[in-house]
Order: sequence, then structure tokens, then C-alpha cells
Amino acid sequence: MAEKFKTQIGGQALIEGVMMRGPEVQAMAVRLPSGEIDVEKWDLKPAKWYRKIPFIRGPFNFVFSMVDGYKCLSKSADKSMQGVESEEPSKFEKWLTDKLGDKLMAVVMVVASVLGVALALGLFMWLPAMATKGITALAGMFGLGISDFVKTCIEGIIKIFIFVCYIGLTALLKDIRRTYEYHGAEHKTIACYEAGDDLTVENVKKHCRFHPRCGTSFMFLILFISIIVFSLFRVPWDNLALRVLLKLCVLPVIVSIAYEIIKLAGRYDNILTRIISAPGLWIQRLTTREPDDSQIECAIAAFIPCIPKEKGADKW
Repeated sequence: MAEKFKTQIGGQALIEGVMMRGPEVQAMAVRLPSGEIDVEKWDLKPAKWYRKIPFIRGPFNFVFSMVDGYKCLSKSADKSMQGVESEEPSKFEKWLTDKLGDKLMAVVMVVASVLGVALALGLFMWLPAMATKGITALAGMFGLGISDFVKTCIEGIIKIFIFVCYIGLTALLKDIRRTYEYHGAEHKTIACYEAGDDLTVENVKKHCRFHPRCGTSFMFLILFISIIVFSLFRVPWDNLALRVLLKLCVLPVIVSIAYEIIKLAGRYDNILTRIISAPGLWIQRLTTREPDDSQIECAIAAFIPCIPKEKGADKW
């Protein structure tokens, strides 16, 4: 009988590949244009104290994983384009290369990060608040008053709606859809390992592509918990700029709570954790797709180096 257990090993889908992170080793496997799988692995440094203490570790681990994931994503994009003929660079691109040289990619990453943060603030903080104010004004025209608690609930529902629509629209893009297929391969590989089955393509294909520790579930928890937290604390509605600023200040608290909940959901399997995980698992129907054999091979190649030498050292 195969031994079943929950593992600490987690991962992320990349451009034409998968990244896996274990307790001691991190690895990424990328399918090159030649058809070969390029595997890169590196040892991890022991986590600092602030990444271990409950309700403190959440924001730190979240930021570190975002930065680390972005670096791997950028590296996988470069690897997946090795040997592929690119278009002749424009005059502007040549000018940037001449001026910045080796620093060009670093600058591009910083600019992309700033734009990403601005987009996130606009979509998930400013736009929902503006929409809620519009709904409140419309209700006032009909003589209906809306309490701050109801406003907060409306704002939270709008955030979740935007989140689901954003994911659904990105899934229509061919490249993003392939990334979602690698996401499915990552989940299925972890599920296969946790079930105690040998890591073969045929075995991995049998398992579910949804996993309770997924980043998609984590993001949904952040949005849902924000509704509860902001309904308990009075955040002014008359000044949207101040409201967004205060919400940013409270965000680390929300991330901390969501992080601890997602860890519990990944560790235990009971009626409570199933209820907690259900919405996130449903949204994973958008962020994961059934992978093909070649994508599963990549996920397995990234996973194997992360398995600790000491059996059971990665148990959750």
C-alpha cells in the first residue's frame, strides 16, 4: 500500500516549464525549442526567523515567493526562446540597448513591476471603491441608504468579480493558456507524489489538477478576508485616496491571516478545510488546464531534484 502524506514541496508554472521548491532545493525545468528539457537546480538557504513565526511569516513569504517566482518566470522566457530567430530590433530598442547595456533587463523588470503594482491597485482597490460609490449614489437617487457594512460587502464582491473576469480573459490568450496547462501539470505531479505513486507520466495523468495550497486559492482568500476585516474597521468612504492608503496599511494583516488559513487547508482534510478550499478550487478551473505528456514531463523533471534525501523530511 502506497504511503500517503502532505508534502511541503510547492511550485509555479513558468513559460514552457515548471518551477518546484522543496525544503532544501529549488529547481526549474523548461522545454527548449529543440525539444530537450533544461533543468536548473540550486540549494536554498535556511529560512530566517521572521519566515517561520505564525502570523508574521505570511507577508514575508508572500513577497519572497513573488520576487523569486518573477525571476524564474523571466529566466524561463529566455530559455524557451534559445535558438529562436528574433525580429530585427527597432531603433528605440537599439537605443535602449546602447544606453543601458547589461542593465537593460533589470530596468525592464523594475518598470514591469511598477506597472504591475499600479494595475493591481487600480483594478482591486481604486476601481471597486469608485464603483461602490457610484452604486451608493444611484441608490441615493431612489431614496435608499446603504450602510458602511453593505458598502464594504459590495466592494468585496466587485473585487472578486474583477478577479474572476481577469483570470477568465487571460485564459483566452494562447500563451497564457499554455502556462495554465503547465500549472495543471505542477498540481497533478504534487498530487501524485502525495498519493505515494511513482512519478511517471501515466501515474501523474490520473490525478486531479486542483490543489488546496494553490496561489489562486490564496488570492481568493485575501479578497474574501478583506471583506471581513474592512467591515470590522471603519475605513472612510468620503476620501478614496485615504481609503486606498489605509487599506494598503492593513494589507499585511490580511495576508498573514490568509497565509495561515491556506496552510491549514493544505495540511488537513476535513469538512471545515473543504469548505474553505471550495471557492479557490472552483476558480482553479480557470487557472489550470489539463496538461499534455510533454508538460507533465517538465513538472516531473522539476519536482524530482526537490525530493529530500531523507525520506519524510518534506512532510507538511
